[in-house]
Amino acid sequence: MKPALRSFLPLALCAGVILCGCSQPSSAPGLSAAQQQAQVDASAAARNLDTYRQLVRIGNDEMVVTMGKDILSRFPNSDAAREVQKTLPAIEKRYNENREKNRLTRLWVYQVAPMAGGTQSTAAIYNSVPVTGDKVQLVLRRHTSWGQSVFLYGSKPGFVCRGNCTIVGNADGKMVRIKAFAPSTGEPALMITDDKAFLTLLKKTRKLRLEVTFADGDKKRTLVYEVAGFDPAKWQPLGKGDKKG
Repeated sequence: MKPALRSFLPLALCAGVILCGCSQPSSAPGLSAAQQQAQVDASAAARNLDTYRQLVRIGNDEMVVTMGKDILSRFPNSDAAREVQKTLPAIEKRYNENREKNRLTRLWVYQVAPMAGGTQSTAAIYNSVPVTGDKVQLVLRRHTSWGQSVFLYGSKPGFVCRGNCTIVGNADGKMVRIKAFAPSTGEPALMITDDKAFLTLLKKTRKLRLEVTFADGDKKRTLVYEVAGFDPAKWQPLGKGDKKG
């Protein structure tokens, strides 16, 4: 080997060692499994929070409550949870109130239809308690010939009421006594004697309990009507010139 070549080899080898040393991976320790999971959770919480904010902006209370509770449950110690906690209680309160209002409203059914040579407008609601057994409708009726009336309507053989009778109950806990009579035509009904007074009571009552006795085996029942959703505007009045009770 020539002297010049021999002197070059050590230098080349030394340079190679330096280059190799420069390309070695960093010796800094990696993230632990717990740290990696924390990063994943933080990223997920941030995405869910962004969705939560968008739902708040568009006023979708139902989905806001669902997403907000999910964030609080899955990421309780996150910045996202702390932000959600500032707004969620008020939104959830509003959502629950509106949901209950809508539930009560849907209990009522309003109809206008031909009836016995005339036209009738009705607003009716079934008892919500008892849950089982035959249901009894509370019916508000306006008829072009018969005028205005209020009555309970069940299934045959109807109710125990010999001539005139009194329905005992309570309106939001306050005792009431309502005069009624059984129709002479034999329908399974109890007609409220003073419909105007009953309607006044109805408009300021949320829950009405009425004690009745069914003719089938003299079974006594307390019927509960959740009447707070009644909307007088949906119970159509009779047309001009029609008879009113």
